[in-house]
Amino acid sequence: MLGRLIDGRYQVRSRIARGGMATVYLATDLRLERRVAIKVMHGHLADDAQFKNRFVQEARSAARLAHPNVVSVFDQGQDADMAYLVMEYLPGITLRDLLRDYGRLTAEQTIDISDAVLSGLAAAHRAGIVHRDLKPENVLLADDGRIKIGDFGLARAVTNSTGTGQALLGTIAYLSPELVTRGVADARSDIYALGIMIFEMLTGEQPFKGEQPMQIAYQHANDSVPAPSSLNPEVPRQLDELVLWATAKDPADRPADAGVMLERLLEVERELRAGAGETAVQPTLVLADAAMAASDSDTQIIPPAASVRPEASATDAVAALAKMSRKRSAHGWWLITLVLVLAAVAGGTGWYFGAGPGALATVPTVNGSSLANAKTALADVGFAAASDQVYSTTVPTGTVVSSSPGQGAKVAKGAKVTLHVSQGPQPITIPTLAGLSKAQAQKAITDAHAVVGTVDEQFNSDVTKDNVISAARAEGDKGDLSHGGSYFDGMKVNLVVSLGAVPDVTGKTLSDAQSALSAVGLKGVTGSEEYSDSVENGSVISAAPQNEGPTTVGDTILLDVSKGPQLFSVPNVVGMTRDKAKKALTDAGFVPEYSAFWDAVPDALTKVQSQSPDSTTQQTKGTKINLGITAAG
Repeated sequence: MLGRLIDGRYQVRSRIARGGMATVYLATDLRLERRVAIKVMHGHLADDAQFKNRFVQEARSAARLAHPNVVSVFDQGQDADMAYLVMEYLPGITLRDLLRDYGRLTAEQTIDISDAVLSGLAAAHRAGIVHRDLKPENVLLADDGRIKIGDFGLARAVTNSTGTGQALLGTIAYLSPELVTRGVADARSDIYALGIMIFEMLTGEQPFKGEQPMQIAYQHANDSVPAPSSLNPEVPRQLDELVLWATAKDPADRPADAGVMLERLLEVERELRAGAGETAVQPTLVLADAAMAASDSDTQIIPPAASVRPEASATDAVAALAKMSRKRSAHGWWLITLVLVLAAVAGGTGWYFGAGPGALATVPTVNGSSLANAKTALADVGFAAASDQVYSTTVPTGTVVSSSPGQGAKVAKGAKVTLHVSQGPQPITIPTLAGLSKAQAQKAITDAHAVVGTVDEQFNSDVTKDNVISAARAEGDKGDLSHGGSYFDGMKVNLVVSLGAVPDVTGKTLSDAQSALSAVGLKGVTGSEEYSDSVENGSVISAAPQNEGPTTVGDTILLDVSKGPQLFSVPNVVGMTRDKAKKALTDAGFVPEYSAFWDAVPDALTKVQSQSPDSTTQQTKGTKINLGITAAG
C-alpha cells in the first residue's frame, strides 16, 4: 500500500496501526494539501457484506457527529475492490499508551480525560448513536492537547440496538453485563464501558481479570465492580460513587446517557476543586425567610443539622432571623460602598474588554494575499504581524499560505498574528531511476516525497521487461530525471517502462508472425511482397514499425512477405558457336558450363549441339546451363 495513490487523491505515506477490520495509514490529500488518516478495510473482508456494511456504517455514524471531542470523518469511498474512509489525522498517543507508560493517573487527570470523552459521547447519544466499543485504544490524545473519541466501527443507532449477533463485538474487558448475557446494547452500555475506563485510569488495573475471555465475561455478568479506592486509597469518595453508579449491573441503575453522567462529573470536579470534603455532597437547606433577608446582603445557608433538628423550635428560627437582620443593618454602609466599587470595576472591565486593549477582534482573511497586503489587513484591526516561511506545492511564492491564529479566530486586539508565507515547494533529490524495476522506481519516488505521475510503456530491446527506460519531470521544463536530480516535494515524476523487445518474426509465415505480434498487443499487417532467394514463399522477409518513434502497445508493424525466388526464361543457344552461346547465357544471368577441351578449339570450329536445362524452362538467375559442344561440320 505504501506509495499507492488511492482514488487519484490520497497518497499513502506510512502505516499507523492495524486492527481487526482495517489498517490505518498516514496519507496526503493531494487536492487539499493536508495530512489525513485513511482507514482501509482488510482485503479478505471485502467479500463479506456484513463487515463491509459495518465499515461504511462507521463513516456514516461519525460523519453525523460534528464535535471537538469526536474524530472527524472527511470522506468515504471505494477504489477498485478496496473500501476506505478518510479521517482527520491526530498526531499523538492513545489513552492505552498513556496508561502503559504511567500505570495510573491522578484524580484531576482522570476527570479531564473523562470530561472530554463524555462530551463527545454525549454528542453521539444525542444523535442517537451508541459507540459499543469504548476502550482506551479508541481515546486519542493529540500532541496539541485535544482529546477525541475515534473508531465508530461498531456503532449503531440507539433505536436499533436490541439485536444479537453470532459473537459478541467489542473488547471483552469493557463489555456491559447485558451485552455479555443478551447481546443487547444501548447508551447505558457505553456508560458501563466508560466506568470501567475510569476505574482503570484511577487504579492502573482493570476490575476483572482472567486467563480466558469467558472468565472475564462471567465476572462482568455476575460480579459488581469494586470501588477504585479499594486499590488506590487516594481516590476521592465522589469518584468512587461515580464509578459504582456507571458500572451498576442493572442498566436502569446507571446514568441514562452520557449527558447525565457529564453533569455529575462536572459537579464532582467543582466539589473537589473547592475542597468541600465529605460534606460537599450532603443536602443543604436554605430557609425561605433567610434567603429573602439576604437579598440586601450575603446569602445565609443553614446546615442541615441546624435546620432539621427535631428539638428546634419556632423561637430559635425567629431569633436566628432577628440576628441576621441586625447584622444586615450594621453592614449596610459598607454594602453601599461595595456596590459602587463593583459598579466602577464592572464599567472598567466592560470598557477594557469592549473597546480597550482587552477587546477581541476577528483575524481577517489573509490566505492567498501578498505579505504586504496581509500585514496591512492585520494592522487595520489592531493586530501585530509577524511572518515566517513555509514550503507549499499549491500556493505561489510570496503569498500567504495560512496564519496563526487562523483567519476568523477571535483574538485580543494587539495580539501577534504570524503569517506563514509560501517559499514554493520544498527541494528534494530524486535518485537514479533508469534500470530499476517499476516497483523499485515508484518506491524511490515516494520515499523522496515526490508523487508518481504517468507510467508509459514502450517496447525496447536494450532494457529488460518491466524496468525503467527513462523518467522525467511532469511539471515545468519536463527535464530528464532518469539519472536523478533536484525536484520539489509533492511534484509528479513520469516514468517510461520497457515492455521488452518486439518479437522477431523474420522467417515465420505471415499468419504465425501476426499471431506472435498480437500476443504482445501489436498489429501485424502486410507491407510489400518481394522476391527472395533465401526466404520461402509466404514467409516474412523483414518487419518494421509503421510509425517513427518508440513502439507502444497498439502500434502497427509492417511485414514484408516473400514471393519466393524470381524465375527467368532460358535463351535457346543450340546451333550457336561456343562464344556466342556463352554471351547469350551470361547476359541473361545464367552460368554456361561445358568441357574445358573446347576452350582450346577456335570458336569458328565449335557448335552447340544441346543445352540443359533447355529453352522451354524458367530458372533463377545464376542457374548453371550445361552445353553440349561439337566440332562444326
